[in-house]
Amino acid sequence: MASDSRPLIEAAVDYSETLKSNLTAIGLPDSAVSFLLGVWNLTQVFDDAADGGTIARHDLDRAIWFAFVGMATNAFYASHSQSITPILAAAVLKWQAADAAERAGKADARSFIWRAGFYDLILIVACLCHGEEATQSMGATIMGMYGETLPEYLEEFANA
Repeated sequence: MASDSRPLIEAAVDYSETLKSNLTAIGLPDSAVSFLLGVWNLTQVFDDAADGGTIARHDLDRAIWFAFVGMATNAFYASHSQSITPILAAAVLKWQAADAAERAGKADARSFIWRAGFYDLILIVACLCHGEEATQSMGATIMGMYGETLPEYLEEFANA
């Protein structure tokens, strides 16, 4: 595990592979990794749809499956759904608020942070798997998994 907040694996063309490597590196069980990757892929499809982007049919099919079947049948989610569902709800609400700010031309550091609720989910999953003390020691590593920087984010909206 890295001792600072840099990603364990540098950004790759397909961030889901980098994310998988990072989640495995912090010792999450396979079912937790599968759950988080499913949520990640689902959020990417939803974000692309909200932005009017092109969504590959394979990605759409995978998102539909995870939303209706994959999440409910994932062993980690099934065991921890009462703890995880409120975190998912907060992530959705935070993303919606950030998206509204972006659409209103008010993207800033706050919207940048709020659109990253997925990393709150990783933190809680790590805590459920490893406990509070161990998760505290890996908090900066988890924070460092967020592959986009504030300047990159703001540049995206400066050019919009």
